[in-house]
Order: sequence, then C-alpha cells, then structure tokens
Amino acid sequence: MEWFLIVIGFIILISIRQVNQYERALKFTLGKYSSTSNPGWRLVWPIFQSMRKIDIRVKAVDVPTQLAITRDNVSANISAVIYYKVSSPEKAVLEVEDFFYAVSQLAQTTMRNVVGQVSLDDLLAERNQISQRIRDIIDKATDSWGIKVDNVELKDISLPEEMKRVIAKQAEAEREKRAVITKAEGDMIAATNLAKAANTLSAAPGALHLRTLSTINDVSSDQSNTVIFAVPIEVLDAIKGLGQYFQKK
Repeated sequence: MEWFLIVIGFIILISIRQVNQYERALKFTLGKYSSTSNPGWRLVWPIFQSMRKIDIRVKAVDVPTQLAITRDNVSANISAVIYYKVSSPEKAVLEVEDFFYAVSQLAQTTMRNVVGQVSLDDLLAERNQISQRIRDIIDKATDSWGIKVDNVELKDISLPEEMKRVIAKQAEAEREKRAVITKAEGDMIAATNLAKAANTLSAAPGALHLRTLSTINDVSSDQSNTVIFAVPIEVLDAIKGLGQYFQKK
C-alpha cells in the first residue's frame, strides 16, 4: 500500500505543469485538443495528455531586407519590423504549423507587393501611410491564425548610389528654383516701391534736388572718393545768382 501511494505521489508530482502569467497552455488528451489552461499550476497526466505553452506577449520580428521595385521601376532595399501578438492560442496552434515563420513570410511578400504599387516619391514621403497599409493587409490575413498585428514600421529604405545622386541634383534644382522665384518677387516689390517714391518726389517741387544732395552727402563721407555728378541748369542758375548777390554785398 505504501508503494502504491508513493507511485501515485510520484505520478502527481511529475504531472504538475506551471503556466506563467504571460502564457496560455493548450492541453491535448490522446492527441485531441481538450482545453486551454490559464496561468497557474496544472495537472497533465503522462502518456494520456500533453501540453503546449504559447507566449501571448507582443513579439517584435525583423523582416529581412527585401529588394523591391517601385511603380516607376526604381529598385530599393527595404527592411521593416512587425509587432504582433497571439490573440487566440487555439487558432495559432491548430490552424498554422509555425505561426512565427508564417507571419514573417507573409510580411515579406506583402511588403514587396505594396512597395510595387507606389512610386519612389510616395515611398519616401508617405512611409507611415505605406506602413499602415502593410499592417492592415497582414492583420486581415492573420485573423484566421489567431494573430493580432499591432504595428508595422519601415526601418530603412536603401537606394542605389546613382539614384541618390539624381535625387540630390533634383533637390538642388528645386532649391535654386525657389531662390530665383524669391529674388524675382523681391525685385518686383522693390520696383513697385521705387515707382511710388519717384511719384512722390516728382509731385513735390525741389524734392528731387534735396534727394540728390542727400545722396551726394552720403557718398562724400569717405574722403578717398571723388564724386562727379550732373547738376540741372536750374540749380546752376540759382547758384550763379547767389554768387552774384554775395559779390554785390
């Protein structure tokens, strides 16, 4: 009797399985799925039963670098990372052989297909939208596997060296174009203001002469400069008249 109790105790001892908080365990009885165990200690009878634990935490999977061709026939090496977790342990085990490998392969194929539908400019400028599109496609395809895709991020987009030089030249041309447009707009504003100033000077008698004298005064501040300027006949007559007046005095 004592040996029987010892054997029973030993069998119970080796039948105890611990399921951690971040795990769920699928129990199989005679090869058939019977239940899903929550965290804690569980009994799994040898020979008749088996248990498989599934980690339900979020997993980060690196998608290997893929050579993809955009819609405008530009080749690019693209790498990404996908974040997902198991939402249904039963489906993840019963519906797909290796869900980790399956998700990785699906992500690679989907990434190449989506990149092939967009141009290079859209790929570089709208990375978030493209990542969201890839996530939606993968999430929908993995619903039947019990997988929930949280996020997909494009980590790196590598272009050929000749394409980098072309993009740099294009960016330089765009900057030069904006500089020319800005300069032309400044010249137009300056011309408008000069026209307004000319109209104001012409409307006031003697204003133009005062402006001329003010300019001469500014230039003559440097003693090393020699200034030659034309004086209107009216100014010469006025100066001559002033000279004659002071001579008489």
